[in-house]
Amino acid sequence: MSAPEKSAAPVRTPVYALVGNPNCGKSTLFNALTGLKQKIGNYPGVTVEKKIGTAYSQHGQPLTIIDLPGAYSLAARSPDEAVLRDVLLGRRADTPIPDRIVCIADATNLERNLYLVHQILDLGRPVILVLNMMDVAAKTGLVVRAARMEKELGIPVIPCEAVNGKGLVELKLAMSRHDLPLSRHSWTIPAPIAPAVSEIAASLVDNDERGPLIARAEALLLLTDQDSVRVAGSRPLSPRTVEILRSWEKRWEGEGTDWAGSLVNSRYDAIAELCTHVIERGGEKTGASASDRIDMVVTHPVWGWLVLGGIMAALFLSIFTFAQVPMDWIGNQMAALADWVKHTMPAGDLRDLLTDGAIGGVGSVITFLPQILILFFFIGLLESTGYMARAAFIMDRLMSRVGLNGKSFIPLLGSYACAIPGIMATRTIEDTKDRLVTILVAPLMSCSARLPVYLLLIAALFPSTTVPIGAKVGIMISMYALGTLGAFGFAWLFKRTLLKGEPPLMIMELPPYRLPKLRDVALHMVERAWLFLKRAGTIILGISILLWFLTAYPKAPADATASQQIAQSYAGMAGHALEPVIKPLGFDWEIGIGLITSFAAREVFVSSMGVIFNAQSGEGNTAPLHDALLAAKWPDGRALFTPLVCITLMVFYVFAMQCMSTIAVVRRETNSWRWPLFQIAYMTGTAWFVCLIIYQTGRAFGF
Repeated sequence: MSAPEKSAAPVRTPVYALVGNPNCGKSTLFNALTGLKQKIGNYPGVTVEKKIGTAYSQHGQPLTIIDLPGAYSLAARSPDEAVLRDVLLGRRADTPIPDRIVCIADATNLERNLYLVHQILDLGRPVILVLNMMDVAAKTGLVVRAARMEKELGIPVIPCEAVNGKGLVELKLAMSRHDLPLSRHSWTIPAPIAPAVSEIAASLVDNDERGPLIARAEALLLLTDQDSVRVAGSRPLSPRTVEILRSWEKRWEGEGTDWAGSLVNSRYDAIAELCTHVIERGGEKTGASASDRIDMVVTHPVWGWLVLGGIMAALFLSIFTFAQVPMDWIGNQMAALADWVKHTMPAGDLRDLLTDGAIGGVGSVITFLPQILILFFFIGLLESTGYMARAAFIMDRLMSRVGLNGKSFIPLLGSYACAIPGIMATRTIEDTKDRLVTILVAPLMSCSARLPVYLLLIAALFPSTTVPIGAKVGIMISMYALGTLGAFGFAWLFKRTLLKGEPPLMIMELPPYRLPKLRDVALHMVERAWLFLKRAGTIILGISILLWFLTAYPKAPADATASQQIAQSYAGMAGHALEPVIKPLGFDWEIGIGLITSFAAREVFVSSMGVIFNAQSGEGNTAPLHDALLAAKWPDGRALFTPLVCITLMVFYVFAMQCMSTIAVVRRETNSWRWPLFQIAYMTGTAWFVCLIIYQTGRAFGF
């Protein structure tokens, strides 16, 4: 009888870490390798995005890829960079130490990119180096000899153009290898520092199980920038390591040795020596490049502002012109659907729920989908061309006057789309106070959720089709400008009171201009459209149905009008309770209901108005919502939505904190309820006070 066959041990899926400097094309490469097989979350304990995807080797073997945050060095100065360092050093229990590392380097700025690569090679793990943007480097006259670099470092070096898909097959072949070699790179540690590195590394090995090479790499980090390593690290140093550090520091201070500067300079000397062998500049083109010539205009102190203003004007002009036809079509389809339901179903609460609650509420928001798509098309276009970084550069001059720098403008710029990713983007800001100030003012930037509110009120403000489009665009730009100036004003105030501090210098790389990939822009638009429709089909639908119930119950007498029914309903009771507070602003209890419900999400105000005023408009009336607003009256017969009230209400939504999701994210980012509650208080208080001045002043002048 033969012995039973042993079952083969399961093959472990290799784990690759994807690392690189910001703007090196890392995310593009990650998406190209993993496609839709991605999981996105947050690292436990920090709100840093955790992206893990699955790719397949050329032999069909699955590969786990962790897309780590971009950084210039392992000496972390922000939460994003701390995650990169801690994952590579094995400090995070929630993330396995990667078996292998893929380093992406921008071939046009190779010497600067190689600093991080050089530090990673010290870890003693298999590394694949990807030289991205080789086409851009060639256009600038740089020739990068990948084969020579591979020979010098002893690791696979893959030339790549991630945006065009070139080099992906070669990269997958390298990732498929089971015999990836370790790097042969070496560099000379300054003689006064070398004994300290050895002694500190030995103490780390005694207190750790991760091996001597990682301990040596961590010792070099401690001596380069020990404050960031010790404070941000998840594992405290042993008393012996601290004692060794202090002893050497005291000795070097007595000798006048700049140990951190010596290590950094020595590493750069090794990188410079490598670059002399692998970079040829003989064919480098003379004169300014195309990007430089464009930058002479778009970053100019005067012309740059005109370009930025022109782009914003073109954006809003497109929103009011190109979107009108599809908006009218969607509105007509919603009205036809409501009419069909009214003529098909017998009268009763269920029919009213569908027409006034579901269709009236959700339909009034979905109508604005074309304008949302145009907004995100422009945002995607500006990001993919490289203009966003120029906008931050232009704004740095203004930001410095309020105590921040252009780096804070990137999250603020992202908040035009949505405050939530804008607030999460503050993780890249090194200074804690600057990060907190940016979080506090980010919701003042007019997000896409405010867009339906602005558009509805502008439509009510200018009901005539003869009104020049420029007037509508001007008001829209004014609302966005008001929010931006409000954010800068409060940033200036907070930096001089609650969170005093000097504005840091901004060091930002301006990426080269690129032709936009319309496929990526379209995917971005579709993703945002799906999120918008998903929100309309969940949160807004649920609130619309709930609001319908609150306006339909308790039931009024059978002979009561629709207005009387809403007035004595649960929603009416809440609106009447709020009316004494908002009446000085020109708002009645019906608008008050919209203010209450829109705390869930700002665009819910539109659906709330759809439920309230379409419900009052009578049987079979499916006129556009702005017509219903124009017909709304105060009890004494005065028009409710006058031009002054429309302007005041828009200003209220510029300043008020009307978004529960944003509050939740601020709570998570700051790890405290103190700051989100402060945010609610100062923003809503500002909204009420500014609107009081606008409305009462307007009334005094007879508007």
